[in-house]
Amino acid sequence: MSIDLDIHEGVATITINRPERRNALDAEHYEALSKAWEEVRDNPAIRVAIVTGAGDKAFCAGADLKSWIGREQPLSEMWLTQQNQLLNRGLEVWKPVIAAINGVCVGGGTTLMLGTDLRVAVPEARFGLSEVKRGIIAANGGTQRIMRQLPYAVAMEMLLLGDTMDAETALRWGFINRVVPREQLLGTAQEMAARIGENAPLAVQAAKELAVRSFEMSMAEGLRFEQFVNRILSHSKDTAAAREAFAEKRKPTFKGE
Repeated sequence: MSIDLDIHEGVATITINRPERRNALDAEHYEALSKAWEEVRDNPAIRVAIVTGAGDKAFCAGADLKSWIGREQPLSEMWLTQQNQLLNRGLEVWKPVIAAINGVCVGGGTTLMLGTDLRVAVPEARFGLSEVKRGIIAANGGTQRIMRQLPYAVAMEMLLLGDTMDAETALRWGFINRVVPREQLLGTAQEMAARIGENAPLAVQAAKELAVRSFEMSMAEGLRFEQFVNRILSHSKDTAAAREAFAEKRKPTFKGE
């Protein structure tokens, strides 16, 4: 039982490794997952991350309710807003994150997925926010990001009915990018990660941040922000390397500088 982190050739793979509990997360696993995301954020050797679940049943079934229901939590924890931050709960990770969804993705699994950038799923995957059936809400961004990633009525159906959505329906709504056979799942995610990793890392992170922050800015503010970021990037070593490579008709080697 663990949160596994493997780093290989600039790609970090985070595996929620608790298949006997459908990769549900108790307090200890949430804390370990938070540390894994901090490593992705802070380690300059990492350019892209993949998150997946162990086994062939579930990506993540969300919070392990047996460990959370009835658990005493001091009211003071409400103001520890920087404690054990997650990808979908306040932690700013501008490196691209790919979700390789290997099965059931419900509750906190779906809210985790909502914090990722690209999503590949197996045909058996199911998505849902069923918290209202248990007297709670889809927290950690569930009620916020879902409205930005699905049409209003579709998002409300997930939030209010608590029903699940199959992989083909999710693909049709643009909730995920691809549905692939199980044996191709990690390979597809790794191929996407490798292609991203070939691009200039500072530009990739800047593009992600600009796109995410566009929800909070006016068009005029966003366009101006773009100008400043592009001006900064134009003086980077990576941009110089790209110019040299173009002149020499070869692929550039980017170092994130």
